[in-house]
Amino acid sequence: MKSKKTAMYGLLVALAFILSYIESLIPFPFIPGIKLGLANLVVIVALYGMGWKEAFVLSLIRIILVGFTFGNLSTMLYSLAGGLLSWLMMVLAKKSKWFSMVGVSIIGGISHNIGQIIVAILTVSNVYLVTYLPVLLITGAITGALIGFLGALIVKRIKRLF
Repeated sequence: MKSKKTAMYGLLVALAFILSYIESLIPFPFIPGIKLGLANLVVIVALYGMGWKEAFVLSLIRIILVGFTFGNLSTMLYSLAGGLLSWLMMVLAKKSKWFSMVGVSIIGGISHNIGQIIVAILTVSNVYLVTYLPVLLITGAITGALIGFLGALIVKRIKRLF
């Protein structure tokens, strides 16, 4: 059973890594800093299919690998803040049982953006960056809904693999 879990981790980390790369190729020229959150699809599938600890490890490994491969220390810091706050809020939302997977994912998308704005404000010492938050919250809700919908479809189809 341990080797099956290890193989699943490897597969999911590789998938999240590939989705992060694909996402980096998709430009959003009208709204700077916006991403679809494709790698979060893997995290939410792990959260519902494997558990909160496994989703945390997967998210952390993905953020570190992508940061070293495609980014720098600054991008890794933003990703860690967004990713960890997103993971925490999704775990709490899931445990509350008030939200569907789509709702949990929307909370994750919004929380990710909040975490990144907090780091941006602290990094550049400019509280006015918070004025960009409404745009990020709207896009986080939209992309979170999309990722949650896809995640629900995937978990339904592959539940027997976990």
